[in-house]
Amino acid sequence: MGVSLIWRRFAWLYRSWHGVLCLRAVLSSLPLNGEGLPAPKDNSLDIFVECLRVFTVASDNPEGSILEQFLRYRQELLDWNTRMNLTAITGPEEVLIKHFLDSLSVLTVYDHPRTRLLDIGSGAGFPGLPLKIVRPQWQVVLLEATRKKVAFLQHMIETLQLKNVEAVHARAEDVGHKQEYRAAFDVITARAVASLPALLEYAAPFCRVGGQIILLKKGALEDELAQGKRAASELGAILKADVAVTLPGLEDGRRLLVWEQQKLSPKQYPRSGAVMTKKPLGVGR
Repeated sequence: MGVSLIWRRFAWLYRSWHGVLCLRAVLSSLPLNGEGLPAPKDNSLDIFVECLRVFTVASDNPEGSILEQFLRYRQELLDWNTRMNLTAITGPEEVLIKHFLDSLSVLTVYDHPRTRLLDIGSGAGFPGLPLKIVRPQWQVVLLEATRKKVAFLQHMIETLQLKNVEAVHARAEDVGHKQEYRAAFDVITARAVASLPALLEYAAPFCRVGGQIILLKKGALEDELAQGKRAASELGAILKADVAVTLPGLEDGRRLLVWEQQKLSPKQYPRSGAVMTKKPLGVGR
């Protein structure tokens, strides 16, 4: 679809949604029979549906099948979460926005028609699985170190009948040294699973030259970002963009850090997790 078209569509959506929020703020301040108005009905589903219209292509979404996949995904996630720890977000409305829509925010900075994507520390599938649902032509590998979470990912792949996607039970520091994975992906994603220097060290060895690493972060990052930039220089990568997420319901300090792999990562990376903790890249330089 293209990133520029997505941004134009979201500019219109944001202006429309901002107007709704302002109207609600005014209405909620007016008294009703001496009492405040009741809280407005949660409309997370409406927000999510509108955003899906921006992100999806009609030919990939016959009769709203993509929305049906997301609703089934949510149902299975919350069901499995009663038996194992998949997510701390358990409200059905919050899942739509803080998991699914947050994952799809990646498309505001990267949206190539054919892509091989690796999602590191995928957990319950974020952001890799939502991206696969709306971009069925992408090849996706979900890398997760916890066996029970991999079982859930495999269940979702089968339940949603997704093709060209696999869940791999392994640690990034191990498979990052295997020939079939090294420098083999167009884009790497990771969602706040570690510090920036560690995330970059995990991700860079998987990324082809000219590919991108997209890290989903939140909060104040000035010191961490400075360290991340120094680490990236040792890994053959450079920061290309720091983009604030402004999608409806996600205006809470979320950011997309986009890095470009300019040369192959040195062969010694990634190091073990213990070594990364003891001797993090980008410190004291």
